[in-house]
Amino acid sequence: MANNSKELVELRLDKWLWASRFFKTRAMAVEAISGGKVHLNGVRVKPARVVRCDDELNITRGVERFHVTVKGLNDKRRPAKEAVLLYEETEESIKIREDAKELNRLQSANIKLPTQKPNKRDRRLMDRFKGRSD
Repeated sequence: MANNSKELVELRLDKWLWASRFFKTRAMAVEAISGGKVHLNGVRVKPARVVRCDDELNITRGVERFHVTVKGLNDKRRPAKEAVLLYEETEESIKIREDAKELNRLQSANIKLPTQKPNKRDRRLMDRFKGRSD
């Protein structure tokens, strides 16, 4: 993608991550980059590092990991449908994320939730168990 007024050749990494909607704010992008959650071409970088087309990024956001190739540059945050055109995620990365999502779904399906609130006796038992007895 290109800016309307001129064709972008390079762009700050934090601005690209924000424009491509990996992070909601530039401050969050800067924090992730500074914390070592983003690697450019396999190297830990700083937020002001420039990114160009065909660069490879490894992005860790919470429990999700993305391995993407930069396909376009845009310094403005556009709708999500346009933002996905700025990068191409590898098939392996997509498969790993989908497998992790499925595993998380299956694990959460096995959790038995209580059918009612604990009564006074149950609350006292829980307090004693947790070491909060009076």
